[in-house]
Amino acid sequence: MRILKILALAAALAASAGVPAQGATEKATFAGGCFWCMEPPYDALPGVISTTSGYIGGRTANPTYEQVSSGTTGHTEAVQVVYDPAKVTYEKLLEVFWVNVDPTVRDRQFCDAGTQYRTGIFYHSEAQRKAAEASRAALEKSRPFKAPIVTPVEMAGTFYPAEDDHQDYYVKNPVRYKFYLNGCGRDARLRELWGDKAGK
Repeated sequence: MRILKILALAAALAASAGVPAQGATEKATFAGGCFWCMEPPYDALPGVISTTSGYIGGRTANPTYEQVSSGTTGHTEAVQVVYDPAKVTYEKLLEVFWVNVDPTVRDRQFCDAGTQYRTGIFYHSEAQRKAAEASRAALEKSRPFKAPIVTPVEMAGTFYPAEDDHQDYYVKNPVRYKFYLNGCGRDARLRELWGDKAGK
């Protein structure tokens, strides 16, 4: 019992100091256009436990894919990442985000147009906000393209998971996924923006 009390006290002290307890997980939420395309780069990243496609940033509760696609809910397609901060940092998640989006356009990504495809970093803590803003500021100085970065950093609201058929779409429907990916010009535009770093 004494050992359990000591462990509980240590976890409480770590939490109050902003240090994740051993075995604890955290979540991060990113909008990068079609959520089908944002799952693969995070699923491949060591330390990521899960990715969930969904909707965030709007005013409609429990929206459907059809409602979000209409552009009337205020939501954008996004992916929520659950990760182990002992194995992968939030800063690394940010690096992956940037090279998988076109941060120079508003209310669209590649062939998909509308506010439901806007980019965004949705932070879940003050530490995430600071890291996201620092990451964006650093990118503004070092970006390999001339256009300004318009991707906002916003506080995360309620995240609504998308319907089951949209989860792991690239695994369930690999042929359709590749057809969409190529047809939308996503990879080509990412290479144009980021060169060898694109999609990594």
